[in-house]
Amino acid sequence: MSELFDLAGKVAVVTGGAGILGRGFCQVLAAHGARVALVDVSEASAREAAETLNAADGTDIFPVVCDVSDPHSVKSMVEAVVKRFGRIDILHNNAATKSRDLLAFFEPFETYSADVWREIMSVNIDGMFLVAQAVGKQMLAQGSGGSMIQTASIYGVVAPDQRIYEGSQYMGVAINTPAVYSASKAAVIGLAKYLATYWASHNIRVNVLTPGGIESGQNDVFRQRYSNRVPLGRMGRDNELHGALIFLASDASSYVTGQNVIVDGGMSCW
Repeated sequence: MSELFDLAGKVAVVTGGAGILGRGFCQVLAAHGARVALVDVSEASAREAAETLNAADGTDIFPVVCDVSDPHSVKSMVEAVVKRFGRIDILHNNAATKSRDLLAFFEPFETYSADVWREIMSVNIDGMFLVAQAVGKQMLAQGSGGSMIQTASIYGVVAPDQRIYEGSQYMGVAINTPAVYSASKAAVIGLAKYLATYWASHNIRVNVLTPGGIESGQNDVFRQRYSNRVPLGRMGRDNELHGALIFLASDASSYVTGQNVIVDGGMSCW
């Protein structure tokens, strides 16, 4: 059975690889044998993350700089990965963003800026499209199939409960879940389902990994209120997404495509 989860000989690309979740995704893919390209918009962050992971685990994670909202940058990223590793077998389309202006990002819907809306969409869904398109072309040229995993969010599946946000903060800023976030993450799921059927005849599988709330610096008020909405009674930990990722990336899921794997402690059951 362990051979089903073996990624030896596979090449994986992880966008948003230097982020809170991305580092762990790169680490676990490498631990299961994949050669990994850690892709991030920040060169310094990509290099630091790759160096840290390689030093800790003796892996050969390759840092690549890419702005996923820029078609030319995406094309260059794919070319760099293929030049280094010769192919791409796994794509974890994981990059997402908040606005550089957090106050504008968390603005109420009635006064939300169209410019901020477009800024978020340019990464959260346009970037998904551009990276899937470029990597898909490479997989088609290879002729041996592949696995794509798109990261969505529980708030692309269900609406946020606005009651949990009173008194809630992230890094000292009052927070909510803006509509642009929910809309972009719902679009990720729709895109994955489309591509799953579009590329099925080429054995390119496309699935979604949907996390629930992950602990990442929220204050106690938010953690408690969120946890009260979860059947398992707590927020998730980042490593609790790793098993689902390896399943979707590996031959263990060879007959799975077009699916949304939700890892949310049961929250979407209510």
